[in-house]
Amino acid sequence: MANPEITDRPGPPASAEAAAFDSAYDAVISAAGVLVLDGRIVVRVTGDDRASFFHGMCTADVKGAKPGSILPALFLTEHAHVIADAFIWVTGDALVLDIDSDAWTRTRAHLERLLVADDVEFEELGELALIDVEGPAARGAACSAEVDASLPPWRFIEAGSSLIGNLPRYGGPAVSVIASRDSIDSTIANILAKAPHSRRVDSSPLETIRVENGIALIGVDTTDKTIALEARLDRAISFSKGCYLGQETIERATARGGLKKRMFGLKFSNAHVPPVGAVVNLAGIEVGRVTSAVRSPRLGAIGLAILHRSAWTPGVELKIGGDGAAIVTDLPFAQS
Repeated sequence: MANPEITDRPGPPASAEAAAFDSAYDAVISAAGVLVLDGRIVVRVTGDDRASFFHGMCTADVKGAKPGSILPALFLTEHAHVIADAFIWVTGDALVLDIDSDAWTRTRAHLERLLVADDVEFEELGELALIDVEGPAARGAACSAEVDASLPPWRFIEAGSSLIGNLPRYGGPAVSVIASRDSIDSTIANILAKAPHSRRVDSSPLETIRVENGIALIGVDTTDKTIALEARLDRAISFSKGCYLGQETIERATARGGLKKRMFGLKFSNAHVPPVGAVVNLAGIEVGRVTSAVRSPRLGAIGLAILHRSAWTPGVELKIGGDGAAIVTDLPFAQS
């Protein structure tokens, strides 16, 4: 079956809004884009049992982490269904959770049900903000020259009252800064001054970059029945750590190759971005639904879908909705 024609780049922007998006996207790709992650919260976890408790409650190797580490982590049910994801910043005297605000509400309830006699306390730090700097100039803009040269991915340093971490949260080069809300404007001004062609952006170009890199968004690309491995959330899973909630299902699926569904990319046949939820068909049989769909200035109209294993072959043509089409691609798109 012939593949639909895919353009490398869609045609000219149809509106001022599209032109503004392309400009913001180009800034992130070529320099740096800066935004405050208002939808996320910083939570300080203290207590003598914090490491052992979180080691058993999430997929990250918390016990084995040294201060200065940033751990991508998942909180799972006993059947490895995803409750939430988070980044855990490990300091010498606490765990600092960087987590979606709504996800924290259900995660806290989940964790508190499992707290028995553990010495663990949660403190929501509303006075702190998360500033995300995305793009190849991010480290140079957010760090001193000495730190920029020595700060590998998934590590952070303390700079006064702030934490500065090399954190590729959307899959590309990026730095996150945890700082006082009172210092947001001055912090961003300093970052922009150090990176020519950088700018403040909203979340729309980062949503496109997330999809390009095949990073699942919890609650968008997943449901409460999605197994972590189905959404390719492997970067947040330690496959060598000890027992944790949901491990048995993860181990069984890994050892036996028992997954029946998995997330793949979709390159749509024209510049039209189909609606989220559009049915994906192979030979007249539904094999999934579009979960994320964006217009990429580099790749055209692309999306994500958790597909039945019958549709896992890159290059296979699928029908989208009533009259659309797409080809399956492995993830991330840039390497497919």
